[in-house]
Amino acid sequence: MGASGSKARGLWPFSSGGPGGSEGPGGEQALARARGLCSATPFIFTRRGSMYYDEDGDLAHEFYEETIVTKNGRKRAKLKRIHKNLIPQGIVKLEHPRIHVDFPVIICEA
Repeated sequence: MGASGSKARGLWPFSSGGPGGSEGPGGEQALARARGLCSATPFIFTRRGSMYYDEDGDLAHEFYEETIVTKNGRKRAKLKRIHKNLIPQGIVKLEHPRIHVDFPVIICEA
């Protein structure tokens, strides 16, 4: 929900066959990456909000406007989706930290 995996190269925690491309099992690049991962936290505390604010300050995923359409002499109400003048919600703090999708450790084995 708003979070996505990292697309940066060089963050693959394993020494061979990863997207980062390393020298081998005992290579210096693999060692440098392993040390770099220990300092990073596996938790996510914020995410990008999926809702929008409209001109009135209301917050929702989608906004609609009721319009009256006349067809064959009959009036009919129709909902038209609003796309303009919407402001994204921005960064939202999570109530409970989540574990990042790229965290390389198995937490529980079934």
